[in-house]
Amino acid sequence: MLLLAMDTATPAVTVALHDGDRLVAESGQVDARRHGELLLPAVDRVLKRAGLELDTVTGIVVGVGPGPYTGLRVGLVTAATFASALGVPVHGVCTLDGLAYASGIDEPFVVATDARRKEVYWARYDDRRTRVGDPAVDRPADIAERVARLPAVGAGARLYGEFFADARDPEHQSAGALAALAAERLAAGEALLEPRPLYLRRPDAQVPKNYKVVTPR
Repeated sequence: MLLLAMDTATPAVTVALHDGDRLVAESGQVDARRHGELLLPAVDRVLKRAGLELDTVTGIVVGVGPGPYTGLRVGLVTAATFASALGVPVHGVCTLDGLAYASGIDEPFVVATDARRKEVYWARYDDRRTRVGDPAVDRPADIAERVARLPAVGAGARLYGEFFADARDPEHQSAGALAALAAERLAAGEALLEPRPLYLRRPDAQVPKNYKVVTPR
């Protein structure tokens, strides 16, 4: 097994190779505006560090969000393209699950990423492997009572520290953790997600509802 993992659902553009037992190589850069520019060079960099060619990859792992529309689609489209070209499967993993797994926390806690618009994408966990319910998007003030006494990881927890009092690492996503979680689930025979975007809300750019009618003279 050689998994190529990537996630662009957050400001972190992160790529990793995992052989099913250990992390082989990883690259990450935080830049919320350059997902499209940074992802393919990161894939090339990881392969070079590992001394491997792309055709040795046996599966693709991709973070499916939740995340903003544009950045999230960069990773999903790239993952689908690689999978099609190589003839290998592509496995989706919730981005918040990757952050939870990387935390190493084995007590109830919260993962929160920045959703912009003064909101967070978030979910509760019983431990680093077990999510409670589906991810959601909310204003931190609206969930303050539910998260106030829980440890929290992710950039959203640090950004809104007045509501997430016990903010911990990691702040940003790691494709290495995402790949390790996927490898663990695959080895256990668990089904992973379809590689479809988890948006939770409409994109910022939308088609106008009312067009101005222009008639030829």
